[in-house]
Parts: sequence; C-alpha cells; structure tokens
Amino acid sequence: MLKSEDECKRFLRDLLTSAEIKEFANRWKVARMLHKKISYEEIEKETGMSSTTIARVQKWLINGKGGYKLMLKRIK
Repeated sequence: MLKSEDECKRFLRDLLTSAEIKEFANRWKVARMLHKKISYEEIEKETGMSSTTIARVQKWLINGKGGYKLMLKRIK
C-alpha cells in the first residue's frame, strides 16, 4: 500500500510513460473544468483535448465509480 504522495508519484512514474502521465493530467484538468461548469468549447481551447475525450470524462464524472467526485471533494 502506498503511504504518501511521494510514494504514489514514484510508483506512477515507474509505471507510466511521460505521455501517459500527461494524458492523465489533462483528463484530470478536464474533470476539474467540467465540475466548474466550463463549456466543452472553452475546455477544448484551453486543453487541446477533443470533444470525444471531454465527453468521456464527463460520462465517468457522472456515472463512474466516484473517483473523480472523491478527489474533487477533497481538493476544495
């Protein structure tokens, strides 16, 4: 079990490529923007993510396992 933020960072860095880390970071940014009710158009402009990816994040934000919601609640 990972016990700290540093351990989590180190584990994910070994597990994922730089491109995968960037993709995860972008999806997390999209989730935060959707949570703030920012439009798809504005999200596309700011992140460069496609409307398909934004819609997928929106789907998981609403109907997922609650991971996004948990993190959004904790960062308030």
